[in-house]
Amino acid sequence: MWAAAPVLLLLLLLLLLPLARRRAARLEPAGRAVLITGCDSGFGHLLALRLHRLGFTVFAGCLCPGGDGARRLQREAGGAGRLRVLRLDVTRARDVRAAKELVLSHLPERGFWGLVNNAGISTFGETGWLPMETYEKFADVNILGSIRTTLAFLPLLRKYKGRIVFMSSIIAYFTLGNGIYSMTKAAIEKFCDALRLEMKKFGVQVCIIQPGNYARSTKIQPPLSAEEIWSELSEEEKAVYNKEYVQERANFFNSILSEGSTNGSEVVDAMVDALTSPAPKARYMVAKLKEKALVFVCALFPTVVMDSVLSYALSK
Repeated sequence: MWAAAPVLLLLLLLLLLPLARRRAARLEPAGRAVLITGCDSGFGHLLALRLHRLGFTVFAGCLCPGGDGARRLQREAGGAGRLRVLRLDVTRARDVRAAKELVLSHLPERGFWGLVNNAGISTFGETGWLPMETYEKFADVNILGSIRTTLAFLPLLRKYKGRIVFMSSIIAYFTLGNGIYSMTKAAIEKFCDALRLEMKKFGVQVCIIQPGNYARSTKIQPPLSAEEIWSELSEEEKAVYNKEYVQERANFFNSILSEGSTNGSEVVDAMVDALTSPAPKARYMVAKLKEKALVFVCALFPTVVMDSVLSYALSK
């Protein structure tokens, strides 16, 4: 009986935690600044508008500050005011430094509250299909880009005991034809795990957002044609694969993209909670039941089981 007491206590705490989160007062956004990367479109664009409506001072980092997405963001926010669009290519240290200088020169009275590392890129292709330059680009944007902005803003976040939010994916747990994207998300998860523990002593909280398939809500992954993939293959890869195989893989991946949710606000809800909740979660998994089940199998079952499940899916 007494041996079961720790387990029962843990279950009781898990049941009471959501109640405690609901009863505690939420953050007052007015006078607090948040920087978001990747606001040209997708989740970053939606989040910038949502936070602006809530009362935050928003610095919206855009790869193309003169592009359609950035101009639309300014129009939808009703002009400048508390939302500022700035050029921010997370692969360029110069852009990150300039972003920090802009934030410092326009800090509201309650200071710098949050950094949202949302910028990212994705593509499809088996391991040998992609050149080394593509791997380097993905590592620079999806991994080093987030680290670069985080390191730049850590002093401010420690000073104001703020929040850091990272955009990951359930693809960090498994891959279905986009191993390069999975690799970067798995790496950022481990970076966050280390950072979260280290920042506790400063009162800074680190949260990870793990969306499922929201391809139709963002522009991160457009469909790819087999001809487009084939034209980029090296001669060595063309000698191993044929066009029919490439066509099958492209059809499979594009069918997954077509099943993506169009309700990006679900993911934005999780990002807002991570920034405003008095007790934010370490991880927010926003996914369909079957996607969560796949993650569950991956996390708890032997690798051979997961390999069998994914091999079956790929064969279909």
